Amino acid sequence: MKGNFAAILLVLVGAFMLLSNLGLINVSLLGLLKVWWPLILIVVGVMLFFTPGAGRSK
Repeated sequence: MKGNFAAILLVLVGAFMLLSNLGLINVSLLGLLKVWWPLILIVVGVMLFFTPGAGRSK
């Protein structure tokens, strides 16, 4: 799941930047990150918490 999340995130960020460059949307990615960066940290932490086998040595 972790690899799938990274791939989906890259596709979404790329699509967002393409739409912004084409002038189809008028939203600043930097402005969004300034406001929502704590939520990104929370989501990453929750994903790491629920990843099976994360942080366990065998």
